[in-house]
Amino acid sequence: MEIPVSFVSAGYTLEGLLQKHPGSRGVVLTHPHPLYGGDMHNSVVDAAHRAYTECGFSTLRFNFRGVGGSRGRYDEGSGEQEDVAAAVSFLKDSGIHTVHLCGYSFGAWVNARAVMKGLFIDTMNMIAPPVAFMNFKGITGLETLQRVVVGDRDDIAPVDRVRRMLPSWNPDADLDIIPGADHFFSGRLTALKAAFRKFLADVSPTGSD
Repeated sequence: MEIPVSFVSAGYTLEGLLQKHPGSRGVVLTHPHPLYGGDMHNSVVDAAHRAYTECGFSTLRFNFRGVGGSRGRYDEGSGEQEDVAAAVSFLKDSGIHTVHLCGYSFGAWVNARAVMKGLFIDTMNMIAPPVAFMNFKGITGLETLQRVVVGDRDDIAPVDRVRRMLPSWNPDADLDIIPGADHFFSGRLTALKAAFRKFLADVSPTGSD
């Protein structure tokens, strides 16, 4: 069961939901664009959350600054990188030794920028990185990037553009394409969850690293 938690990022108190499982692996989940209604309760974030929990990961999803009950205000992705770092630290402080980072749309963009600036995590996954909407110029060398999941009807994260950019992010990362899915995975959330469960199934939920 998820429990409400709070933690501080650059002086702002942020709200989140934490679900603990036995073992040392956990994931921080980040949500889509705050100015377009994105928050931690987003249906895509929820699908990813359920996939991770069913595979034995502890999870932390949270609202960026200025969203819901989180203090502060939208900061065009800059301050939000501090929020991600604070969430990772909070999860580690809760006893998680191996941290995954998974972001959807705007969340994927913020995560990538935070990792580029030196945020240490063990594995990163992206859902529908918005390459046709946000500036991904200069984002390279994401050594921890494992997988990018997109829909083949997504005009905000077009498959062809993501495929062209992927080698500069990490040539060893996998591209997982969900047939019939748009940017919001309308009617395809079950397929998205199944895709996550499939590639997480080989990861031991108790995690000995």
